[in-house]
Amino acid sequence: MNVPRCLWPAGALLGEGPVWCAAEGVVYWVDIKRPRVLRYRVADGRRDEFPMPSEIGCIGLAEGGRLVAALRTGFAFLDLDGGHFEPIADPEADRPGNRFNDGKVDATGRFWAGSMDDAEREPSGCLYRLDRDLSVIRVDEGYVVTNGPAFSPDGRTLYHNDSAARRILAFDCDPVTGALANRRTFAEIERGYPDGLTVDAEGGVWCALWDGWCVVRFTPDGREERSIELPVARVTSCTFGDTELDTLFVTTASMGLDETQASAQPLAGGLFAVRPGLRGLPTPVFARLPRPSEGSDD
Repeated sequence: MNVPRCLWPAGALLGEGPVWCAAEGVVYWVDIKRPRVLRYRVADGRRDEFPMPSEIGCIGLAEGGRLVAALRTGFAFLDLDGGHFEPIADPEADRPGNRFNDGKVDATGRFWAGSMDDAEREPSGCLYRLDRDLSVIRVDEGYVVTNGPAFSPDGRTLYHNDSAARRILAFDCDPVTGALANRRTFAEIERGYPDGLTVDAEGGVWCALWDGWCVVRFTPDGREERSIELPVARVTSCTFGDTELDTLFVTTASMGLDETQASAQPLAGGLFAVRPGLRGLPTPVFARLPRPSEGSDD
């Protein structure tokens, strides 16, 4: 399967944020603009959809079989099968024109998510870190559109996209504290716009290209090494999964296509899969710190 195939022609307006859950054997992903979480089970192709109360930018695995999410209304925990929604915090209540976009859980159990100007004009977007004690830290700002983020295998480099500027950024990241330093350009994009990211076990950085018709792999030194073409223009994100972590799951969007473009791209908004000959990293889980009263013998 070295040619992408469509697993689910879901017609997502803005499909994004695929997350592999090994315990369930499923890929979770979101449709931001028709707010819902989608779930695809690899073993038998079962498809489930869960409507959300507001635009949902990204999700991550959380302890207890839940998801952690960033919506227009802020961070929250989701229990999809139980139908429970637990708000955590809204760090951008004072920025009504913004919404959350892409995010990822790191190997130490923190959730990182970026915001953006929904009109894609003002540099009002920021990158946030939701720590395990549920505190929210703004770690970078000045973005029109944020995308990514992703982490090197050792957790010491954070990759994050300044999509409107067509740049993949890199930061030194302290894996213990989550502190960032040494913001720099990792790669410049000429074909389309950099969207979602993932990193493979060898440290290669995979970037979905919006209006680029492909996913591109960069070596750890920022050199473009290969690309995988898709039959749709608006490629939004990717992640490794399946039993051997050797399948790249790719999300796409149909939003903004005119009638001619939509006719030529009937699979736009679908979930795709391809085996590129490399393996990914296990999916981290958001691990909330126990409350002071929890875990005590008193």
